[in-house]
Amino acid sequence: MKKEVVAMLLAGGQGSRLYALTSNVAKPAVPFGGKYRIIDFPLSNCVNSGIDTVGVLTQYRPLELNAYLGNGQPWDLDRSDGGVHILPPYQREGEVGTWYKGTANAIYQNIGFLDLYDPEYVVVLSGDHIYKMDYSEMVAFHKKSEAACTISVLEVTMEEAKRFGILNVEADDKVYEFEEKPPQPKSNLASMGIYVFTWSKLRKYLIDDEADPSSSNDFGKNIIPNMLRAGEKLMAYRFAGYWKDVGTIDSLWDANMDLLSRNSGLDMYDESWPIYARTPIKPPHVTGPDASISHSLVTGGCRVDGVVANSVLFNSVTVEKGADIQYSILMPGATVKAGAKVYYSIVAENATVETEAVVGSAPDGGENWGIAVVASGVTVGEKATVSPKAMIREDVKGGEQA
Repeated sequence: MKKEVVAMLLAGGQGSRLYALTSNVAKPAVPFGGKYRIIDFPLSNCVNSGIDTVGVLTQYRPLELNAYLGNGQPWDLDRSDGGVHILPPYQREGEVGTWYKGTANAIYQNIGFLDLYDPEYVVVLSGDHIYKMDYSEMVAFHKKSEAACTISVLEVTMEEAKRFGILNVEADDKVYEFEEKPPQPKSNLASMGIYVFTWSKLRKYLIDDEADPSSSNDFGKNIIPNMLRAGEKLMAYRFAGYWKDVGTIDSLWDANMDLLSRNSGLDMYDESWPIYARTPIKPPHVTGPDASISHSLVTGGCRVDGVVANSVLFNSVTVEKGADIQYSILMPGATVKAGAKVYYSIVAENATVETEAVVGSAPDGGENWGIAVVASGVTVGEKATVSPKAMIREDVKGGEQA
Protein backbone atom coordinates (compact mmCIF):
# COMPACT_ATOMS: atom_id res chain seq x y z
CA MET A 1 0.00 0.00 0.00
CA LYS A 2 3.02 2.30 0.02
CA LYS A 3 2.46 5.61 -1.78
CA GLU A 4 5.12 8.14 -2.62
CA VAL A 5 2.70 11.06 -2.09
CA VAL A 6 -0.47 11.32 0.01
CA ALA A 7 -2.58 14.50 0.14
CA MET A 8 -4.33 15.64 3.32
CA LEU A 9 -7.17 18.05 2.62
CA LEU A 10 -8.30 20.19 5.57
CA ALA A 11 -12.06 20.52 5.04
CA GLY A 12 -13.46 20.97 8.54
CA GLY A 13 -13.64 24.76 8.63
CA GLN A 14 -16.74 26.43 10.00
CA GLY A 15 -16.46 29.31 7.54
CA SER A 16 -17.80 31.87 10.01
CA ARG A 17 -16.93 34.76 7.68
CA LEU A 18 -19.40 33.35 5.15
CA TYR A 19 -22.13 33.86 7.74
CA ALA A 20 -25.52 32.72 6.42
CA LEU A 21 -24.03 30.50 3.72
CA THR A 22 -22.36 28.15 6.21
CA SER A 23 -25.10 27.90 8.82
CA ASN A 24 -25.76 24.30 7.80
CA VAL A 25 -22.79 23.24 5.68
CA ALA A 26 -19.01 23.22 5.94
CA LYS A 27 -17.26 25.90 3.90
CA PRO A 28 -15.74 23.46 1.36
CA ALA A 29 -19.28 22.29 0.48
CA VAL A 30 -20.51 25.78 -0.45
CA PRO A 31 -21.65 25.86 -4.11
CA PHE A 32 -19.45 27.72 -6.57
CA GLY A 33 -19.46 28.64 -10.24
CA GLY A 34 -22.80 27.25 -11.38
CA LYS A 35 -22.05 23.52 -11.06
CA TYR A 36 -19.22 23.07 -8.56
CA ARG A 37 -18.49 23.19 -4.86
CA ILE A 38 -15.35 24.76 -3.44
CA ILE A 39 -13.80 21.40 -2.56
CA ASP A 40 -13.90 20.33 -6.23
CA PHE A 41 -10.84 22.47 -6.95
CA PRO A 42 -8.26 20.89 -4.60
CA LEU A 43 -9.68 17.41 -5.28
CA SER A 44 -9.43 17.91 -9.06
CA ASN A 45 -5.93 19.36 -8.65
CA CYS A 46 -4.92 16.16 -6.83
CA VAL A 47 -6.22 13.88 -9.56
CA ASN A 48 -4.79 16.01 -12.37
CA SER A 49 -1.44 16.01 -10.52
CA GLY A 50 -1.35 12.22 -10.30
CA ILE A 51 -2.11 12.04 -6.55
CA ASP A 52 -4.59 9.20 -6.07
CA THR A 53 -4.72 8.97 -2.26
CA VAL A 54 -6.46 11.83 -0.46
CA GLY A 55 -7.53 12.09 3.16
CA VAL A 56 -10.35 14.63 3.64
CA LEU A 57 -10.42 15.86 7.24
CA THR A 58 -13.96 16.89 8.12
CA GLN A 59 -15.39 18.36 11.29
CA TYR A 60 -17.98 21.18 11.15
CA ARG A 61 -21.40 20.27 9.68
CA PRO A 62 -19.96 17.33 7.71
CA LEU A 63 -23.18 15.59 6.59
CA GLU A 64 -23.68 17.35 3.25
CA LEU A 65 -19.96 17.34 2.48
CA ASN A 66 -19.67 13.62 3.23
CA ALA A 67 -22.68 12.85 1.04
CA TYR A 68 -21.25 14.97 -1.76
CA LEU A 69 -17.88 13.19 -1.65
CA GLY A 70 -19.44 9.73 -1.54
CA ASN A 71 -16.97 7.14 -2.79
CA GLY A 72 -14.99 9.70 -4.79
CA GLN A 73 -16.17 8.48 -8.20
CA PRO A 74 -16.61 11.92 -9.88
CA TRP A 75 -12.93 12.68 -9.23
CA ASP A 76 -11.71 9.18 -10.18
CA LEU A 77 -10.93 8.54 -6.51
CA ASP A 78 -13.10 5.44 -6.05
CA ARG A 79 -10.13 3.11 -5.69
CA SER A 80 -9.36 0.09 -3.55
CA ASP A 81 -5.67 1.04 -3.47
CA GLY A 82 -5.84 4.66 -2.31
CA GLY A 83 -8.76 6.85 -3.30
CA VAL A 84 -10.58 9.38 -1.12
CA HIS A 85 -10.96 8.78 2.64
CA ILE A 86 -13.19 10.86 4.91
CA LEU A 87 -11.36 11.40 8.21
CA PRO A 88 -13.48 12.89 11.03
CA PRO A 89 -12.13 13.34 14.58
CA TYR A 90 -12.51 10.20 16.69
CA GLN A 91 -11.92 8.89 20.20
CA ARG A 92 -9.08 6.46 20.75
CA GLU A 93 -8.90 3.87 23.51
CA GLY A 94 -7.96 5.41 26.84
CA GLU A 95 -8.39 8.99 25.60
CA VAL A 96 -11.14 11.57 25.76
CA GLY A 97 -12.48 12.30 22.28
CA THR A 98 -11.73 15.77 20.98
CA TRP A 99 -12.34 17.97 17.99
CA TYR A 100 -9.42 18.86 15.80
CA LYS A 101 -7.74 21.59 17.85
CA GLY A 102 -5.85 23.11 14.93
CA THR A 103 -4.49 22.32 11.49
CA ALA A 104 -1.46 20.48 12.88
CA ASN A 105 -3.52 18.53 15.40
CA ALA A 106 -5.84 17.42 12.59
CA ILE A 107 -2.90 15.78 10.80
CA TYR A 108 -1.52 14.46 14.11
CA GLN A 109 -4.80 12.65 14.86
CA ASN A 110 -4.43 10.87 11.50
CA ILE A 111 -0.83 9.72 11.80
CA GLY A 112 -2.17 6.17 11.76
CA PHE A 113 -3.86 6.75 8.41
CA LEU A 114 -0.67 8.14 6.92
CA ASP A 115 1.42 5.31 8.33
CA LEU A 116 -0.79 2.85 6.42
CA TYR A 117 0.56 4.29 3.17
CA ASP A 118 4.07 5.08 4.50
CA PRO A 119 4.48 8.05 2.10
CA GLU A 120 7.72 9.80 1.33
CA TYR A 121 5.88 13.10 1.04
CA VAL A 122 2.65 14.58 2.41
CA VAL A 123 0.86 17.43 0.64
CA VAL A 124 -1.28 19.47 3.05
CA LEU A 125 -4.09 21.44 1.41
CA SER A 126 -6.96 23.71 2.38
CA GLY A 127 -10.52 23.02 1.25
CA ASP A 128 -11.56 26.64 0.76
CA HIS A 129 -9.44 28.02 -2.08
CA ILE A 130 -10.28 28.42 -5.77
CA TYR A 131 -7.29 27.73 -8.03
CA LYS A 132 -5.65 25.32 -10.44
CA MET A 133 -2.24 23.97 -9.51
CA ASP A 134 -0.03 21.05 -10.51
CA TYR A 135 1.09 19.66 -7.16
CA SER A 136 3.46 17.24 -8.89
CA GLU A 137 5.62 20.19 -9.95
CA MET A 138 5.73 21.44 -6.38
CA VAL A 139 6.66 17.96 -5.11
CA ALA A 140 9.44 17.76 -7.74
CA PHE A 141 10.75 21.15 -6.56
CA HIS A 142 10.65 19.91 -2.96
CA LYS A 143 12.59 16.75 -3.84
CA LYS A 144 15.21 18.59 -5.89
CA SER A 145 15.85 21.11 -3.12
CA GLU A 146 15.98 18.33 -0.47
CA ALA A 147 13.77 20.41 1.81
CA ALA A 148 11.95 19.30 4.95
CA CYS A 149 9.05 21.57 4.01
CA THR A 150 8.08 23.54 0.91
CA ILE A 151 5.48 26.30 1.14
CA SER A 152 3.62 27.60 -1.88
CA VAL A 153 3.68 31.40 -2.03
CA LEU A 154 1.97 34.08 -4.06
CA GLU A 155 3.19 37.62 -4.58
CA VAL A 156 0.72 40.15 -3.16
CA THR A 157 0.85 43.90 -2.64
CA MET A 158 2.64 45.13 0.49
CA GLU A 159 -0.69 46.40 1.81
CA GLU A 160 -2.31 42.97 1.34
CA ALA A 161 0.72 41.30 2.93
CA LYS A 162 -0.48 42.39 6.36
CA ARG A 163 -3.33 39.85 6.10
CA PHE A 164 -1.17 36.81 5.34
CA GLY A 165 1.59 34.67 6.72
CA ILE A 166 4.67 36.18 5.05
CA LEU A 167 7.84 34.33 4.10
CA ASN A 168 11.19 36.12 4.01
CA VAL A 169 13.61 34.27 1.75
CA GLU A 170 17.17 34.26 0.53
CA ALA A 171 18.16 34.60 -3.14
CA ASP A 172 17.56 30.88 -3.77
CA ASP A 173 14.08 31.05 -2.11
CA LYS A 174 15.27 29.31 1.05
CA VAL A 175 13.09 30.55 3.92
CA TYR A 176 14.88 32.24 6.81
CA GLU A 177 11.89 33.85 8.55
CA PHE A 178 8.13 33.40 8.78
CA GLU A 179 5.88 36.23 10.01
CA GLU A 180 2.19 35.72 10.75
CA LYS A 181 0.21 38.80 9.58
CA PRO A 182 3.04 41.29 10.22
CA PRO A 183 2.05 44.97 10.62
CA GLN A 184 5.17 45.95 8.65
CA PRO A 185 5.95 43.07 6.27
CA LYS A 186 9.48 42.65 4.98
CA SER A 187 8.40 40.91 1.77
CA ASN A 188 5.29 40.29 -0.31
CA LEU A 189 5.55 36.48 -0.50
CA ALA A 190 2.30 35.30 1.06
CA SER A 191 1.74 31.72 2.16
CA MET A 192 -1.10 30.05 0.26
CA GLY A 193 -1.61 27.40 2.95
CA ILE A 194 -0.30 24.69 0.61
CA TYR A 195 2.58 22.62 1.98
CA VAL A 196 4.74 19.70 0.91
CA PHE A 197 6.44 17.92 3.81
CA THR A 198 8.91 15.10 3.96
CA TRP A 199 6.78 12.75 6.04
CA SER A 200 9.56 11.43 8.29
CA LYS A 201 10.31 15.04 9.31
CA LEU A 202 6.71 16.18 9.71
CA ARG A 203 5.79 13.13 11.79
CA LYS A 204 8.39 14.02 14.42
CA TYR A 205 7.33 17.67 14.63
CA LEU A 206 3.65 16.75 14.93
CA ILE A 207 4.37 14.46 17.88
CA ASP A 208 6.56 17.08 19.57
CA ASP A 209 3.96 19.78 18.98
CA GLU A 210 1.18 17.66 20.50
CA ALA A 211 3.29 17.20 23.64
CA ASP A 212 3.57 20.99 24.09
CA PRO A 213 0.61 22.17 26.23
CA SER A 214 1.17 25.80 25.19
CA SER A 215 0.93 25.09 21.45
CA SER A 216 -1.97 26.22 19.26
CA ASN A 217 -1.38 23.05 17.19
CA ASP A 218 -1.27 25.10 14.01
CA PHE A 219 1.06 24.87 11.01
CA GLY A 220 1.57 28.62 10.61
CA LYS A 221 1.87 29.43 14.31
CA ASN A 222 3.77 26.37 15.52
CA ILE A 223 5.04 23.74 13.09
CA ILE A 224 6.67 26.08 10.55
CA PRO A 225 8.35 28.30 13.20
CA ASN A 226 9.54 25.21 15.11
CA MET A 227 11.11 23.74 11.98
CA LEU A 228 12.85 27.04 11.24
CA ARG A 229 14.22 27.30 14.78
CA ALA A 230 15.54 23.75 14.54
CA GLY A 231 17.47 24.59 11.38
CA GLU A 232 15.38 22.52 8.97
CA LYS A 233 15.52 23.50 5.32
CA LEU A 234 12.30 25.26 4.26
CA MET A 235 11.75 26.43 0.71
CA ALA A 236 9.29 28.85 -0.91
CA TYR A 237 7.61 27.63 -4.10
CA ARG A 238 6.42 30.55 -6.23
CA PHE A 239 2.97 30.26 -7.80
CA ALA A 240 1.91 32.72 -10.48
CA GLY A 241 -1.58 31.53 -11.48
CA TYR A 242 -5.10 32.37 -10.31
CA TRP A 243 -5.72 31.77 -6.60
CA LYS A 244 -8.40 33.13 -4.33
CA ASP A 245 -9.29 32.43 -0.71
CA VAL A 246 -13.10 32.46 -0.81
CA GLY A 247 -13.53 32.69 2.93
CA THR A 248 -15.58 35.90 2.85
CA ILE A 249 -18.81 36.92 1.14
CA ASP A 250 -17.05 39.50 -1.01
CA SER A 251 -14.29 37.13 -2.13
CA LEU A 252 -16.80 34.37 -2.93
CA TRP A 253 -18.87 36.81 -5.00
CA ASP A 254 -15.73 38.13 -6.70
CA ALA A 255 -14.54 34.64 -7.65
CA ASN A 256 -17.91 33.78 -9.17
CA MET A 257 -17.86 37.01 -11.15
CA ASP A 258 -14.33 36.15 -12.32
CA LEU A 259 -15.84 33.23 -14.21
CA LEU A 260 -17.58 35.76 -16.44
CA SER A 261 -14.31 37.47 -17.34
CA ARG A 262 -12.05 36.06 -20.04
CA ASN A 263 -9.04 37.79 -18.50
CA SER A 264 -9.43 36.73 -14.87
CA GLY A 265 -7.02 33.80 -15.17
CA LEU A 266 -9.66 31.29 -14.04
CA ASP A 267 -10.23 29.24 -17.20
CA MET A 268 -12.91 26.61 -16.71
CA TYR A 269 -12.74 25.56 -20.37
CA ASP A 270 -9.19 24.22 -20.27
CA GLU A 271 -9.55 20.59 -21.33
CA SER A 272 -6.04 19.77 -20.16
CA TRP A 273 -6.96 20.56 -16.55
CA PRO A 274 -10.65 19.80 -15.96
CA ILE A 275 -12.40 20.53 -12.68
CA TYR A 276 -14.51 17.51 -11.80
CA ALA A 277 -17.73 17.66 -9.77
CA ARG A 278 -20.69 15.59 -8.67
CA THR A 279 -23.22 17.23 -10.98
CA PRO A 280 -26.97 16.55 -10.73
CA ILE A 281 -28.62 15.25 -13.90
CA LYS A 282 -30.96 18.00 -15.06
CA PRO A 283 -32.58 18.85 -18.41
CA PRO A 284 -31.22 21.81 -20.42
CA HIS A 285 -32.23 25.25 -19.20
CA VAL A 286 -35.26 26.77 -20.89
CA THR A 287 -36.10 30.41 -21.60
CA GLY A 288 -39.50 31.98 -22.20
CA PRO A 289 -40.45 34.51 -24.90
CA ASP A 290 -39.81 37.46 -22.57
CA ALA A 291 -36.48 36.22 -21.23
CA SER A 292 -33.25 38.14 -21.64
CA ILE A 293 -29.92 36.57 -20.63
CA SER A 294 -26.62 38.37 -21.12
CA HIS A 295 -23.05 37.77 -19.92
CA SER A 296 -24.14 35.05 -17.50
CA LEU A 297 -23.69 31.39 -16.63
CA VAL A 298 -26.96 29.43 -16.67
CA THR A 299 -26.85 25.71 -15.88
CA GLY A 300 -29.20 22.77 -16.36
CA GLY A 301 -32.74 22.70 -15.06
CA CYS A 302 -33.17 26.49 -14.98
CA ARG A 303 -36.35 28.20 -16.16
CA VAL A 304 -35.81 31.84 -17.09
CA ASP A 305 -38.66 34.16 -18.12
CA GLY A 306 -37.19 37.40 -16.78
CA VAL A 307 -33.96 39.39 -17.16
CA VAL A 308 -30.60 37.89 -16.13
CA ALA A 309 -27.39 39.87 -16.63
CA ASN A 310 -23.83 39.42 -15.32
CA SER A 311 -24.95 36.61 -13.04
CA VAL A 312 -24.36 32.96 -12.18
CA LEU A 313 -27.36 30.61 -12.01
CA PHE A 314 -26.91 27.13 -10.57
CA ASN A 315 -29.14 24.18 -11.48
CA SER A 316 -32.92 24.29 -11.08
CA VAL A 317 -33.19 28.05 -10.58
CA THR A 318 -36.49 29.73 -11.55
CA VAL A 319 -36.67 33.36 -12.69
CA GLU A 320 -40.25 34.39 -13.39
CA LYS A 321 -41.54 36.94 -15.91
CA GLY A 322 -40.67 40.51 -14.99
CA ALA A 323 -37.98 39.51 -12.48
CA ASP A 324 -34.63 41.30 -12.83
CA ILE A 325 -31.34 39.65 -11.80
CA GLN A 326 -28.16 41.72 -11.98
CA TYR A 327 -24.62 40.83 -10.80
CA SER A 328 -25.93 38.07 -8.55
CA ILE A 329 -25.43 34.41 -7.68
CA LEU A 330 -28.50 32.18 -7.48
CA MET A 331 -27.66 28.82 -5.94
CA PRO A 332 -29.44 25.49 -6.67
CA GLY A 333 -33.22 25.58 -6.45
CA ALA A 334 -33.50 29.33 -5.82
CA THR A 335 -36.71 30.98 -7.04
CA VAL A 336 -37.25 34.65 -7.94
CA LYS A 337 -40.91 35.46 -8.47
CA ALA A 338 -42.50 37.87 -10.93
CA GLY A 339 -41.43 41.50 -10.65
CA ALA A 340 -38.78 40.87 -7.99
CA LYS A 341 -35.36 42.48 -8.22
CA VAL A 342 -32.08 40.87 -7.11
CA TYR A 343 -29.02 43.08 -7.44
CA TYR A 344 -25.46 42.35 -6.26
CA SER A 345 -26.60 39.49 -4.05
CA ILE A 346 -26.16 35.82 -3.24
CA VAL A 347 -29.38 33.84 -2.93
CA ALA A 348 -28.62 30.44 -1.40
CA GLU A 349 -30.06 27.00 -2.10
CA ASN A 350 -33.86 26.66 -2.24
CA ALA A 351 -34.44 30.23 -1.11
CA THR A 352 -37.40 32.18 -2.53
CA VAL A 353 -37.72 35.86 -3.37
CA GLU A 354 -41.43 36.58 -3.61
CA THR A 355 -43.29 38.87 -6.02
CA GLU A 356 -41.97 42.44 -6.25
CA ALA A 357 -39.50 41.97 -3.42
CA VAL A 358 -36.12 43.74 -3.69
CA VAL A 359 -32.87 42.13 -2.59
CA GLY A 360 -29.69 44.26 -2.60
CA SER A 361 -28.88 47.25 -4.79
CA ALA A 362 -26.30 48.62 -7.20
CA PRO A 363 -23.14 50.13 -5.63
CA ASP A 364 -23.61 53.68 -4.35
CA GLY A 365 -20.06 54.36 -3.27
CA GLY A 366 -21.01 54.45 0.41
CA GLU A 367 -19.39 52.49 3.24
CA ASN A 368 -22.61 50.62 4.03
CA TRP A 369 -22.94 49.07 0.58
CA GLY A 370 -22.12 45.40 0.17
CA ILE A 371 -23.31 42.05 -1.12
CA ALA A 372 -26.69 40.99 0.28
CA VAL A 373 -27.12 37.33 1.25
CA VAL A 374 -30.29 35.25 1.62
CA ALA A 375 -29.63 31.96 3.41
CA SER A 376 -30.70 28.50 2.31
CA GLY A 377 -34.44 27.84 2.42
CA VAL A 378 -35.35 31.40 3.44
CA THR A 379 -38.35 33.22 1.92
CA VAL A 380 -38.22 36.96 1.28
CA GLY A 381 -41.87 37.96 1.35
CA GLU A 382 -43.90 39.86 -1.23
CA LYS A 383 -42.72 43.48 -1.62
CA ALA A 384 -40.15 43.04 1.16
CA THR A 385 -36.78 44.78 0.92
CA VAL A 386 -33.39 43.30 1.80
CA SER A 387 -30.74 45.98 2.20
CA PRO A 388 -27.22 45.74 0.77
CA LYS A 389 -24.81 43.92 3.07
CA ALA A 390 -27.71 42.26 4.93
CA MET A 391 -27.38 38.59 5.97
CA ILE A 392 -30.86 37.07 6.03
CA ARG A 393 -31.10 33.76 7.94
CA GLU A 394 -34.87 33.75 8.60
CA ASP A 395 -37.97 34.45 6.55
CA VAL A 396 -38.79 38.10 5.90
CA LYS A 397 -42.50 38.99 5.87
CA GLY A 398 -44.10 40.85 3.01
CA GLY A 399 -43.55 44.60 3.15
CA GLU A 400 -40.78 44.43 5.77
CA GLN A 401 -37.29 45.81 5.38
CA ALA A 402 -34.31 43.76 6.52
